[in-house]
Amino acid sequence: MAKPSRWTAEKRYQIVKEALRELMPELYLHGLASGDFELALRHLLGEGAPLSASSLQRLKEKWQNEYTQWTNVPIEQARWAYLWADGIYVKAGLSKEKAALLVVIGVKSDGSKCFLALEAGYRESKESCAGVLRQVTGRGLKQPRVFVEDGNLGLWAAVSEVYPQDQQQLCWNHKMLNVIDTVSRKEQSQVKRHLQAMMYAESREQALAERKKFEQAFRHSPKTIKTVVENWERLTTYYDYPREHWKHLRTSNVVESPFSRVRLRTAASRRFKSQLNATCLIWKTLMVAEMSFRKLNAPNLVDQVAR
Repeated sequence: MAKPSRWTAEKRYQIVKEALRELMPELYLHGLASGDFELALRHLLGEGAPLSASSLQRLKEKWQNEYTQWTNVPIEQARWAYLWADGIYVKAGLSKEKAALLVVIGVKSDGSKCFLALEAGYRESKESCAGVLRQVTGRGLKQPRVFVEDGNLGLWAAVSEVYPQDQQQLCWNHKMLNVIDTVSRKEQSQVKRHLQAMMYAESREQALAERKKFEQAFRHSPKTIKTVVENWERLTTYYDYPREHWKHLRTSNVVESPFSRVRLRTAASRRFKSQLNATCLIWKTLMVAEMSFRKLNAPNLVDQVAR
């Protein structure tokens, strides 16, 4: 006689239902319209599955409520080492006027990374960026040691105003693109080699020596040299911190990487009628991504860096 199954049909249904609840924002961003959910998923949940348009609307409303609650959750950790801030453009129904999601990610004392802010705003605007930073400050964010940012002047100005004591690290990837744009196509590979030699130098002194080689090689292009020299302090901040963390501090990849999955899925998401709908759905997707974030290298050193 066969042994009874450990899992009842009802239990299996609940497990699948919860898994699909997490999958739905991904499917929606991938371009699956509300009316397609029933056809795509009903065979998994059965004929009685609540996949009507009204039930999906309730699900979206639930995500909006969860997002609103998340934006008001107190930030309990007292000491922070590193924060990454960036403005990410996405296509998911956000305003046609250069709208962006302004994002802040922090690293906890145990080395794990988490989203602290995700707000719709204007990437070039100091006011939008400062508003996001004040919002997380109001929730309890204490003074971090370093802000890693792209080259956006509005964000730089906002960080300098809200956190004037913080050091700032400029993203090398963004700077590399800016410098390459100042030279001819045939010189671009040479410029990239020089920049990578600076970026991956073993010390600040070695990085400066590589910069001098770069200046000599491109002495015919003062604009190219200026693009690097005028930002040198911000480009080399990471040398003040543990070597094990340099990989994470040189660039804003901590923000860019989780958003790559969103960008791949937003081309078909023009159906969003409001920034709120787009923001909530992208937030829900990123909360799923956050669960698989890797810790910083040498996580035991993070707490030593934090203020």
